[in-house]
Amino acid sequence: MRVFCASIATETNTFSPLRTDFSDFEQSFYAPPGQHPATPTLCSAVFPALRKRAAEGSIELIEGTATWAEPGGLVNAPTWLRLRNEVLDQLKAALPLDAAIFGLHGAMITDGCVDCEGDLLEAVRQIVGPDCRVGASFDPHSHLSEKRVRNADVITVFKEFPHTDFVEAGEACVDLTLKSARGEITPATSVFDVRMIDVLPTSIQPMRGFIDKLKQLEQSGTILSASVIHGFMAGDSPDLGARIIVVTNNEKAKGDRLARDLGMELFSFRGRAAPEFLTPNEALGRADASSRFPVVIADVWDNPGGGVAGDSTIMLQHVMEMGLQGVAVGTIWDPMAVRLCFAAGEGAEFDLRFGGKTSAHAGQPIDATVKVIRLVENAVQSFGTSVVPLGNSAAIRIGDLDIVLNTNRSQAFSPDLFTNLGVDISRKRILIVKSTNHFHGAFAPIAGEILYAAIDGPYPNDPRRTAYTRLKRALWPMVEDPHQEELA
Repeated sequence: MRVFCASIATETNTFSPLRTDFSDFEQSFYAPPGQHPATPTLCSAVFPALRKRAAEGSIELIEGTATWAEPGGLVNAPTWLRLRNEVLDQLKAALPLDAAIFGLHGAMITDGCVDCEGDLLEAVRQIVGPDCRVGASFDPHSHLSEKRVRNADVITVFKEFPHTDFVEAGEACVDLTLKSARGEITPATSVFDVRMIDVLPTSIQPMRGFIDKLKQLEQSGTILSASVIHGFMAGDSPDLGARIIVVTNNEKAKGDRLARDLGMELFSFRGRAAPEFLTPNEALGRADASSRFPVVIADVWDNPGGGVAGDSTIMLQHVMEMGLQGVAVGTIWDPMAVRLCFAAGEGAEFDLRFGGKTSAHAGQPIDATVKVIRLVENAVQSFGTSVVPLGNSAAIRIGDLDIVLNTNRSQAFSPDLFTNLGVDISRKRILIVKSTNHFHGAFAPIAGEILYAAIDGPYPNDPRRTAYTRLKRALWPMVEDPHQEELA
């Protein structure tokens, strides 16, 4: 059995002041055919899953390009066309094929293409023909178009937020697609439009129980797969919003009924699934008064994983104004400040301006006398089995306040973003991280308490106030009962 795989992935915040081009893919992750590392990236877990089967001798694997750019603003058209055509040319050269499997994100938008993944899968189907099985794995913070459903035989989605199961989702995509190619199953995909956009972390109820229910349905053999598309509220897409995907073994009517039932159950969670969001002063005050350390505070909207810069200084300014002790902040994206720290050297004390460069809503730059406590070339942090590049990074100290500055934008995934830079978190009372919820899996075991601070900025966090131009369907919270009403 001949199988092709490739991965093109990023998440596009169409409201971000940033822009994305090929250099962003190169900086984050770019692996030509045959050069994918042993460990997967967030959206390329299909590669090691397929390599395992190739090593067993059950398939002949032809690898295409795998690439990922840290979430950012609109991708420019030449970059998308370059990557799209690169993979499609590789696909053509690999023919004939029994299966083609893709690790995608699902929220890429470019100048001139609002549904990149749908465009790619449509082109794939035209190349491979109707008899080749096509599988795709997606991030839940994506936009599910009809074009994607029509052209893919199998769709799997990470169930967890934080996405601790991206490897399992890749494995499931591979397993179902290969079974389909061997004629062991006939996947039938049912989709229900939940008509809402909300924050749906699976680390807490009610989403925790809902995801466990989906897993039980799969394990019981009732269905082949069940997934939730959360949607990505920072993407101006006509397909914005949550959806339920149910894949059955040739039982479409059954899948349609189950998808609707699950979708309406998910709809009932609207407005009560998100964690408690605090103001900066509330979060810092509660952390300072806590007796369980370290308290981890997420700066949820200055999250590079949502396509913004991650250079906001607002939380840091509050820490300094309140005179809090035993605090570490990670990370603040500032390549120029990092370069100055490297020029100064470890142990140097000098005046440094850092942060607050890319948005009028991200606070003012910090001017302070800092001490450089650690410099690391090509620093990394971990996300499960994946290695996330931070680029050249510096840890600086103001009094006993430690701050990690990085060159490659990245949200916080793991405590090793601090420890790899020489910050002793066992001596810290408060850790401030820039992430919405992906930090939770690795930080929860060491945290005395976890708090979420919400600060308005360049991330559009309230859909009722976001100027979507492509959305034509009624969604909650813009419409109270979208299953009854349509947008005017």
